[in-house]
Amino acid sequence: MGWSVLETGQTFLLGYALARALDDGFLAGRAETGLRWLAVAGLGVLVGAYGTGRVYGAVAALVEPLRDRLVTRVVRRGVREADGGALSGLTQQVEIARDSFAGLVMVSRSFVFTSVGALVGLCALAPQLLLVVAAPLAAGVGLFAVTLRPLARRQEAFLAADEALAGHLGVVCPGLRDVTAAGAEDRIALDTGALVDTELHAARALARWGVARVACLALGGQLPLVLLLAGAPWLLDHGVTPGALVGALAYVTQSLLPALTALVHGLGTSGSRLTVVLRRLAPRGEPPVPPADHEDRTATRHHRPRGPHRPPAARRPVGTDAALPRSRPREAPDQSYAGHRPRTGRTPSTEAPRPSAAPQGPRLRSAPPVVPPVASPSPAPPALTLTSLTFAYGPASAPVVDGLTLTLPVGAQLAVVGPSGVGKSTLTGLVAGLLKPVRGEIRICGRPVPSGDAAARRVLIPQEAYVFSDTLGANLTHLRPDPVPEAELLAAAEAVGLTPLLDTLGGPAARVDPAALSAGERQLIALTRAYLSPAPLALLDEATSHLDQEAEARAERAFAARPGGTLVVVAHRISSARRAGRVLVMDGPRTTYGTHDEVVRRSPLYRDLVGGWEDGGAVAEEGGTAEGGSKPALSLGDTDGVDPVAGAGLAGDRRHVVAHRPVGQVQVPGDLRDGGALGGER
Repeated sequence: MGWSVLETGQTFLLGYALARALDDGFLAGRAETGLRWLAVAGLGVLVGAYGTGRVYGAVAALVEPLRDRLVTRVVRRGVREADGGALSGLTQQVEIARDSFAGLVMVSRSFVFTSVGALVGLCALAPQLLLVVAAPLAAGVGLFAVTLRPLARRQEAFLAADEALAGHLGVVCPGLRDVTAAGAEDRIALDTGALVDTELHAARALARWGVARVACLALGGQLPLVLLLAGAPWLLDHGVTPGALVGALAYVTQSLLPALTALVHGLGTSGSRLTVVLRRLAPRGEPPVPPADHEDRTATRHHRPRGPHRPPAARRPVGTDAALPRSRPREAPDQSYAGHRPRTGRTPSTEAPRPSAAPQGPRLRSAPPVVPPVASPSPAPPALTLTSLTFAYGPASAPVVDGLTLTLPVGAQLAVVGPSGVGKSTLTGLVAGLLKPVRGEIRICGRPVPSGDAAARRVLIPQEAYVFSDTLGANLTHLRPDPVPEAELLAAAEAVGLTPLLDTLGGPAARVDPAALSAGERQLIALTRAYLSPAPLALLDEATSHLDQEAEARAERAFAARPGGTLVVVAHRISSARRAGRVLVMDGPRTTYGTHDEVVRRSPLYRDLVGGWEDGGAVAEEGGTAEGGSKPALSLGDTDGVDPVAGAGLAGDRRHVVAHRPVGQVQVPGDLRDGGALGGER
């Protein structure tokens, strides 16, 4: 305050020296006197600048201890209460409080001492000038004081909405891969949109109250200027000199208006921000009220479930030694990669959908009706039914699937084979409900596709297996609505062939880095996850393409042996088709369906595919290692016919790249084993 007195003197000299320079100097014909008064005004500016510089040091001495106390408080509370917001408090909120408090002190001090200097100067020049300027200035400051509290409330609401949106995006953006994999784009978009709308409404409310700032400035800073100009003739007629009038204009334009502007904007913005931050950093007078899921959070303090928008009711305690913890990125909606749980908003105890009239047993199967009690059990519907199924990727495109009708009973194993790009993956997408057919009907266990009940009864594993960053156990049990006993998990890993990898990683509790796993290892994890799921229908869309022949056979045998399970495999090797009880050959608009022997007799394409395999002798299945082995069914997507999976483990392999002739023709293994030229070319 002492150093600010110099600023008061600077403000006083600004208008008073200018008035004397005009009245006693230039207007009176004494230029030297006028210049001396201007020099006095310039000296006052230098003295005021020196005082302002000393003020900054004094403000720093006032503000820094406040910052230190706030930092100490934040650290103490963060350590004592394990406050997750302590880092934000240290890096942002404390700094906001320090800067806001310093700005508040500066603008308030400047307005007070500048106003005092200007008003004293006006009174010294002419009392009439003080009446013209002081009344609207007081009205503007009063209006600002009245609007300060509601303005602060709107500012706090806007800051809270902005922080909520930023916190939501901070969780969602790093997990976009999980959101896409779980098919939760719509849900995330709704949640984010609601937060955006909330911030928009808060911003509009703040903007409407921001109009009050303009009114305060117009009333207290610009209206005096208008009154001085409009009342100049009257003032000059009542004893106000021209120099005094010009000095009054200088007081208003160079001192009062800038000081009032700084006060309105500084106190209106920095003051409300300081109020919000101090309220959050203030010590708590009583323990925080526990949330609705306090018991669950206590049990899961060291195992927080992932996913930004999972409801509290869906967070479960960590399992005991007999059950692995369930840690999933999010609940999978209706049409998803792991679509065994439809989006219904149910509680965890009812996550897996059941038929409304059937008891909730461990398997999703048809059950005898409860009423009437004398009714006989109805037969189980087929695992998969396709009726006149047709699909095309555009209204002018040729159908990829055209009028396909197929019935697959429970427990069957179907292999889908055909040239690359013929529509095998499209068929699995239709069955999974990810694509909508042009016409026809799809039913899974009697439930229409797409529907929540149908989605709960199928699991789809694509060629690019999805593994998220968490424990191995969380990845494997992601599709189970309840904790999985460790014995069951280990048995599933042994059946699918995951046990060596599980031991290498360090067991179910080991952390998994997806980038550190090979494509084959990710496929084994995804296969075991699907094996543990409650969905009876498993769709393997080239899900074993990165496994060798023996691992592929083991995994497929495990799925075929699941009690009540049904398997559909997009065949990568002919041995998969041989193991399957039923084969569907897709060849453009033509399809052939039946057992292996039936399809061999009826499909020339299938005969060509298995021809070279049969020439090799024994079948490489059931642990066999015959030289003929199992060849790739067809190229996996290379239009030139080069098979990208050729390598160790393929029959006749000598570091060759297996090249196919036109679709349906495969080079016989003998040409590869003898090391000679293919067709006379090297």
